[in-house]
Amino acid sequence: MSLASYQLLHSAMLNKRQLSGVPCFAGAKVRSFFEICKFSCIFFAFWHFLSKKPWLFEIKSVLLHTITNVCNEYMSISKTRQLLVDVARQLFAKNGLENTTMNDIAQASGKGRRTLYTYFKSKEDIYYAVIETELERLSDKLDEVAARRISPQDKVIELIYTHLSMIRETVVRNGNLRAEFFRNIWMVEKVRRHFDDAEVELFRKVFAEGKEDGEFDIDNVELVADITHYCIKGLEVPYIYGRIAHGMREEDTKPQVAKFVYGALGKKMKL
Repeated sequence: MSLASYQLLHSAMLNKRQLSGVPCFAGAKVRSFFEICKFSCIFFAFWHFLSKKPWLFEIKSVLLHTITNVCNEYMSISKTRQLLVDVARQLFAKNGLENTTMNDIAQASGKGRRTLYTYFKSKEDIYYAVIETELERLSDKLDEVAARRISPQDKVIELIYTHLSMIRETVVRNGNLRAEFFRNIWMVEKVRRHFDDAEVELFRKVFAEGKEDGEFDIDNVELVADITHYCIKGLEVPYIYGRIAHGMREEDTKPQVAKFVYGALGKKMKL
């Protein structure tokens, strides 16, 4: 298998956004990242079998050509979909959700109505996609913090501040769309459910690590992770509106927050 083809396949597998119902080559449909993984595993197994049969070289060449086309098509679909989402977000932020039409998005993207409706059935669908994309940005930042080589204590504080600062940045950068975030809170809650679950799991891992290292005195890691997540979530709106630590710098508030959090999490007492 050529290096270029492998890189194409690897790039396609790294793209985890779901492309439900999007037309692909030969009339097939790529429904999700998991289908790409399943297809790739089958392909590599068959490729290994063919590598032992020199006389099947022609079939190998056809398969190589096919997998290259699949990867190119998948990445093209992903780029087009992301372009539509980006354009929609900018229009929502500028004009508001109510004052933006599907025609506006089609014209601004340069893709046309037919392409837009291929990916999204309605304005609500693309609004969901915008929220998902914004949450993916936040999730990526939290993953970066969780991957740092710092103590569990420091990691908890960084996760809290990253969550709140990214939520505020997301709301502020979306202009007129931010009113929709608060007005349609239940719609946002529905979309962010997977993000919330992922964040709770991050806290569980950090708390488990801290408990194992003797930094935290925690009996039930799952319960503490849930409580931590919902406490941070409850701070989002007042933090966005500047009602918490108004006029204070982050470096001044962190020691106070750390003292509060560490006091709640406790520390193993040496007997």
